[in-house]
Amino acid sequence: MNKLKGLYVVNEKGRKTAVIVPIREYEYLLQDLHDLMVVAERRDEPVVNFEELKEKLRKDGLL
Repeated sequence: MNKLKGLYVVNEKGRKTAVIVPIREYEYLLQDLHDLMVVAERRDEPVVNFEELKEKLRKDGLL
């Protein structure tokens, strides 16, 4: 796993209140979050094996 690099913003008591991360890392985090949301939304969909998928794509003229 990739170790995130960031700077913490602290309040006057020294408690961490925010983090600053490079924009590229932030964009990767957003993409990962999106991917996880898609997986969660599709969790209960029926499973299609690879051979069935290839056959369907052939029938539809997409492969």
